[in-house]
Amino acid sequence: MADARSTYVSVVDRIVDHNDDTRSIFLRIRSASAFKWAPGQFISILIPLGDETRRRAYSIASFEEDLLEICFNQVPGGRGVGWLFERAPGDAVEFMGPFGNFTLDASPQVETIFIAEGTAIAPILPMLRRAQEASHAPMSLLYAASDHAHILYRDELASLASRDPNFGFETLVADNIYERLHDEVSRRWVVADTNRARQFYICGVGKGVVRIRDLLRGSGYERRAVHYEQW
Repeated sequence: MADARSTYVSVVDRIVDHNDDTRSIFLRIRSASAFKWAPGQFISILIPLGDETRRRAYSIASFEEDLLEICFNQVPGGRGVGWLFERAPGDAVEFMGPFGNFTLDASPQVETIFIAEGTAIAPILPMLRRAQEASHAPMSLLYAASDHAHILYRDELASLASRDPNFGFETLVADNIYERLHDEVSRRWVVADTNRARQFYICGVGKGVVRIRDLLRGSGYERRAVHYEQW
């Protein structure tokens, strides 16, 4: 991996709006040969705001080494994300990294469950692409959002599933997202059987992620088999 203290300069290559408040920008790295990262890692964007420079972490949603996609949504009053929404193709963006241990380096050889909410699908996308490079154990994605518009990358996920009989995904739309996810995880992978050989990758916002982690670890899954990233 690259030196975590290294600063890289990139240029906004293109912009994609997923819905009214969620956007991806694609950053083309000027020194791509020096930047290496693992699926699931994140970068810290350096955001100049006049009176200060802030660092904001964004997971890498792409799989190409020289073109990094970051996905984010609007936050009321958020100066940092406001700056990102003001970027246009050709603008320079500096970042540091890569960072993070929430990674998948090879195709899984045991059943693997991915769980994500909203933009937290970002680090899981490159994991799925990496996993499909070779034969792998069955994989499932349970992807939740508050409404259908915030289920991102639906077409790409459907395409991955159509090409890979060992991968399936389904969506869950609910107001109380983490309560529903907790109940679904309990029903499917705790109560339904005694198999504790699965591994999990969970990404989302807030304490609901930790609650799901604790549910799984407390039901007999090995601690190291329950990977999580709490935003």
